[in-house]
Amino acid sequence: MKILIIEDDLSFQEILRKALEQERYIVEVAPNYRTGLIKLSDYTYDCILLDINLPDGNGLSLLRELKAMKKAGSLIIISARDTIEDKVEGLDLGADDYLAKPFHLAELLSRIKSVMRRGNQGGDQFVRYGNVKVNPHTFDVWVADTKIDLSRKEFDTLLYFIQRPTRLVSKTMLAEAIWGDHFDDVDNYDFVYAQIKNLRKRLATCNASIEIVAVYGMGYKLIEN
Repeated sequence: MKILIIEDDLSFQEILRKALEQERYIVEVAPNYRTGLIKLSDYTYDCILLDINLPDGNGLSLLRELKAMKKAGSLIIISARDTIEDKVEGLDLGADDYLAKPFHLAELLSRIKSVMRRGNQGGDQFVRYGNVKVNPHTFDVWVADTKIDLSRKEFDTLLYFIQRPTRLVSKTMLAEAIWGDHFDDVDNYDFVYAQIKNLRKRLATCNASIEIVAVYGMGYKLIEN
């Protein structure tokens, strides 16, 4: 799952980035309003951490821009401003949560898991499709009642598809979601092909009732056999 941190305090931004990467999130950062708006326009994120006080604009205005784009994803405001008015305005504008600074990292991680569980899983602990279920936060996967082991990228790829069953996913969308900014530096999508091939083989070996199928010239989709 991919998270964008929009935070101008670079030392705090780095603390957040390292903590989230330790939780196996793909993390991208923006130090100001302008960079945040560019990233939100160009990419999609599972969760956004947004500071209100940015050097070149108000975070609440950026939240308005995001909602106008009608992009999916959860958003948590992280701010030193702790008034009831700020909280109400942020939540009314569409934020999923509001966390006042200073806060413990453990609380932030818990809030992230909570908003993404509500947004992507309808409150369920698992994401399910066919006879496969995935726990996004413990990184566990079951086929029927058997737990299986996947590599990190195999898990991330499966989670991305199982949260979007039957939806067409292009190679670019998948690379952006699983590899983040780094995929812009590669010349081809061989790494995507290899990951899909490995995951298909793992699912077939475990008798999963779901399959990732290629849609010629367009991408892939997850279907139930």
